[in-house]
Amino acid sequence: MALDGIYIHSILNELKSKLLGGKVSKVNQPEKDEINLTIRTTENSNLKLLISANPTYPKLHFTDLMKTNPIKAPMFCMVLRKHLLNSRILKIDQVESDRIVIMDFETTDELGFNSIYKLYIEIMGRHSNISLVREHDNLIMDCIKHITPEVNRYRTLLPGCKFVLPPKSTKLNPLSFEYEAFTNYIEENNIVQNQNMFSKIFTGVSSTFSKELYFNLEKYNSLKDFSLYLNDIFLKIKNKEFYFASYSTNNFVKDFYCLKLNYLEDFTEKKYETPSFLVQDFYYEKDKTERLKNRSSDLQKIVNTNLERCKKKNEIYEDELKECDSKDLYKVYGELLTSNIYNLKKGDKKADVLNYYSPNNETITIKLDKNKTPSENIQRYFKKYNKLKKTEENAKIQIKNNIEEIEYLQSVLTNIENSDTYSEIEDIRQELMDTEYIRFSKKNKQKKKDKVSKPMHIKSKDGIDIYIGKNNKQNDYLTLKFADKRDIWFHTKNIPGSHVIVKNFGDIPESTLYEAASIAAYYSKARESSNVAVDYTEVKNVRKPSGAKPGMVIYYTNKTIYTNPTEPIIRKEGK
Repeated sequence: MALDGIYIHSILNELKSKLLGGKVSKVNQPEKDEINLTIRTTENSNLKLLISANPTYPKLHFTDLMKTNPIKAPMFCMVLRKHLLNSRILKIDQVESDRIVIMDFETTDELGFNSIYKLYIEIMGRHSNISLVREHDNLIMDCIKHITPEVNRYRTLLPGCKFVLPPKSTKLNPLSFEYEAFTNYIEENNIVQNQNMFSKIFTGVSSTFSKELYFNLEKYNSLKDFSLYLNDIFLKIKNKEFYFASYSTNNFVKDFYCLKLNYLEDFTEKKYETPSFLVQDFYYEKDKTERLKNRSSDLQKIVNTNLERCKKKNEIYEDELKECDSKDLYKVYGELLTSNIYNLKKGDKKADVLNYYSPNNETITIKLDKNKTPSENIQRYFKKYNKLKKTEENAKIQIKNNIEEIEYLQSVLTNIENSDTYSEIEDIRQELMDTEYIRFSKKNKQKKKDKVSKPMHIKSKDGIDIYIGKNNKQNDYLTLKFADKRDIWFHTKNIPGSHVIVKNFGDIPESTLYEAASIAAYYSKARESSNVAVDYTEVKNVRKPSGAKPGMVIYYTNKTIYTNPTEPIIRKEGK
C-alpha cells in the first residue's frame, strides 16, 4: 500500500499548514467507517477533511467530493458532534513515522471549562480505526469500530475504557536513524536483500517505496555509500521536498507516491500539486466500486439465484419437448388401429397393420396390451398423444415465459453493475420487492420510502437534451410517461441495457444520434465491448406488452447504429 507512514507524513505537512487554529463547523458520517470534518480555517475558508477506516482503502486527506449522508446520524457521528463541534485544532502529530495520526481539539465543556480531546486515526488496513479520547483521563469517548476483549485482550476499544496505543514497532525510524543501527538491524534480523527489505527495516516504508530504494541500491558498491543516499532521501522528506505523482499504463493506475518512483520509469506519470488530491484521484473509483459492490452483493445473489433457477427450468422443459417429438407417432398408431379395429381382439399382444401414412405403404407392428380391449388400446395411444400435446404446449409457454424472465433478470443485473449511487441500488431493491423477488416484510413496509432517484440528464455536444434510465423503473418512466411520441428512443440490440431518450424539437444532428447511441452502449451489458449494435426509433414505435415486467418493451420500424461505448460527458448549460 502506497499510503504508508512516509506518505502520511507528507499529508500531515499539508494539514498542518491549513488546519491548525481552525474550528470544526460540521461533522458527518456518510459511511459506516468514514467521517467528514468541515473545518473553518483561520483564513475564513471551509475545508473538508475525509478520515476513513475502511479495511481496504483507509485514508486521510482533504476532499472536494460530496457524499449523501444518512437520514439518521450514526452514534459515533453524534459523539463527535457533541465533543468536537466548534472546537479548535491545536496539534496534528504522527507517532514517529508510523501510520498513526493524533489530532488535538480544544473545546469548552458544559461548565465552561476548556477540555482537550484527541482523535486517534489508525490507517492500518483491516485494523484501521478512529477513536475519540478525552485527554485528562485518557478515556475513550467512542470508536468507529468497537474492539472487545474477546477480539484483542491487549487493546480494548470501547467507550469508557482507557485508550492504549498499538504496540510500538521495533523497526527503525527512517527520519532519525544512524548507519550503525541500520547495519546492526540488518544483521540481527537476518534481512535478505530483496525488493521488500526496506519495509522490514524502517517503520512507515511501504513495499512501493521499498522497491524504489532497492532499485537504487544496485547503483552503490557498499551499504555505507547507500546509507548516505538514504540520508539524502529522508532529508528531502524532512525538508518537505515532495514529488506527488501517479503511474499508469493502458489507463490502469499502477501506483502513486510522494517521491519520484524511478523503477516505474516506463509507466505514464501524472503529477499532482497536493498529496490529498493524488490520494483522492487514486482511491475514489476503487473505493466507490468496492462500496457499491458490497451494498449490492445481496441483490446480485438474489438475481443470480433466480437466473440459475430459470436456466434449470429451461433445461427441464427442453427435455420435455424432446420427449414430445414422438407424440405424432402415437396419434398415427391410434388412427391405424382404429381403421383395423375389426381385425383386433382382446388378448392380442401386437397388431401388424398397413401404414397408409408411409409413402411406400409399409406394414408396421404396433404393441398392444393383451389385458385391454381393442377400443381401450386405441384410447391408450390417443391419450398418450393428447398428454404429450398438452405437455408440449405448456413447455413452449413456460420456455417463452422463462426467456422473458431471464431477459428481465439480466437487465436488472446490468443495472446493478452500472449503478453509480446508493439511491440507484435502493431503487433496484424496491423494484425487486415490487416484482416479488424479495419478500415484502413488515419491516420493509414500516421503513420510510426513500426518494426515487431521477434519470440521468445531460446535454449533447449539439446542446440537445439526452436522458438515461439507470434502472428498469427509470426506463419505464422515461419511455412510457416522460418521453413525447416524437422523441428518439435508443437501446442496445438484443443486449440488456438502459433506455436512452433524445428530445426531438426538430432535426436532430447525426452527431447527437451517435453520441446517444454510444451512451446507450456504455450503460449496457456490452460496456466493455466494441462496435456495439444500438437500435433507435421514435417513441411512438415503442410499447409495453400487457403484463410485461419493468423495463421490458417491444419496438418496430427501427434503425441501427454500430458504435463504441462512451461514458457521457456532463456539460454545463450553453456548453
